[in-house]
Amino acid sequence: MPHASPPAVDCDQQHPTLAVPDVRAAVDFWTTQLGFREAFVSGDPPDFAGVNLGNVQVFLTLGTPNPTGSSVYFVISDVQALYKFHGDAGVTIVEGLTDQPYGLRDYSVRDLNGYVLTFGQHSFNAGPPIEIERVDVPVRLETRLAALLADLAAKKGMSISSTLEETLLHTMEGAGPHTRSQLEYIQQLKAKHGIDYDSHGSYRFLER
Repeated sequence: MPHASPPAVDCDQQHPTLAVPDVRAAVDFWTTQLGFREAFVSGDPPDFAGVNLGNVQVFLTLGTPNPTGSSVYFVISDVQALYKFHGDAGVTIVEGLTDQPYGLRDYSVRDLNGYVLTFGQHSFNAGPPIEIERVDVPVRLETRLAALLADLAAKKGMSISSTLEETLLHTMEGAGPHTRSQLEYIQQLKAKHGIDYDSHGSYRFLER
């Protein structure tokens, strides 16, 4: 008898669960040295806990560790910054930061109980170079918006031209080029430069 087709089900979250002999010690390690945030700790003494990195939550449960049979891969937004943080925090680096053939730049560490954790960032420059020719386009931008753009380009390690090209190409596909942390940084830049208008503000610009 043929199997029925599986239902179309979305999955917005996943929670890897790792067994650890000391939940409190594991939470302390994951928060102070790996850079996660404590979400909850249950039991007295603790026997279950959750730690967060962005929208991903890892469960730590009381039990016998099995690091040879488990590993976790995290796709993050700023792998260089977290790699430096882990190095400065004395975390054991198993594999250094490497551009991988599968389109991510990643590295691996070992946690307090021997679990291998890999952190990677999409390498959007993977693939063959695209030969182009650039032209000068007369562009005039609102002063505060131009200042924000310069700061954002510097943060991303890109030129202003490349940042504009990236934004334009994403917009044409109905998407945005910025990660959650970059969007949070943009909000800080808006406050820094006194940008008090929203995305529709350009329709009401009146140049002096």
